[in-house]
Amino acid sequence: MPRYRLTIEYDGRPYHGFQAQERLPSVQGAIEAAVLKFSGETLRLQAAGRTDTGVHATGQVVHIDLAKDWPVETVRNALNAWLVDERVAVLDVAVAQGDWHARFSAKERRYLYRILNRMGPPALDKGRVWHVKKPLDAETMHAAAQVLVGHHDFTTFRDLGCQAKSPMKTLDVARVWRDGEEVKLEFASRSFLHRQVRSMTGTLAQVGLGRWTKDDVKAALEARDRKACGPVAPSDGLYLTHVGY
Repeated sequence: MPRYRLTIEYDGRPYHGFQAQERLPSVQGAIEAAVLKFSGETLRLQAAGRTDTGVHATGQVVHIDLAKDWPVETVRNALNAWLVDERVAVLDVAVAQGDWHARFSAKERRYLYRILNRMGPPALDKGRVWHVKKPLDAETMHAAAQVLVGHHDFTTFRDLGCQAKSPMKTLDVARVWRDGEEVKLEFASRSFLHRQVRSMTGTLAQVGLGRWTKDDVKAALEARDRKACGPVAPSDGLYLTHVGY
């Protein structure tokens, strides 16, 4: 039974998150429905990560096991044909080797957060960026973000409903920079806690607005208390951009 590795792009706005849910639209449900229409097979795909409602992806990775040995181009083209009415696209398909697994083989997950930092609201990118009117100091945000890099107890930046067994995570990259009217944040780690990226982003935005300092971020991290977290950033600006293997 061949295993196919799919790289997926999607607009998270129409979906109640990635994970399949009964009677609610999801990215997983859309892909699995396309697989059924294409191959006649009912299956449960495996994904590198589960994004929340409204979160987008440009580099999500999933795998599917099909009974028939299809050419990868056929799998890609057929799935996209059945996904034409969805906000989901299959960018690439490859045959996985050995015991490769979309979730368990992943060594890095990388997220990008986009903040539109101007007075005027987004028109073309509404729902795809977080709109912050007041000026943000990206350099100060970047400096504060370095406090979060490394192996820490991230309880402060962990959603209360998080099901991870431990709050201990290693953040490999935390980068903030200005790109025209946007302030962008990039985070990379082997794995993240539920809403960790949005929690860190919201806290760093407080630094950019001049309300918090780098020391405040350090104190919040060391508090290991969800109440010490800054406001959580909305899902609009968050993208899963890359999964490394």
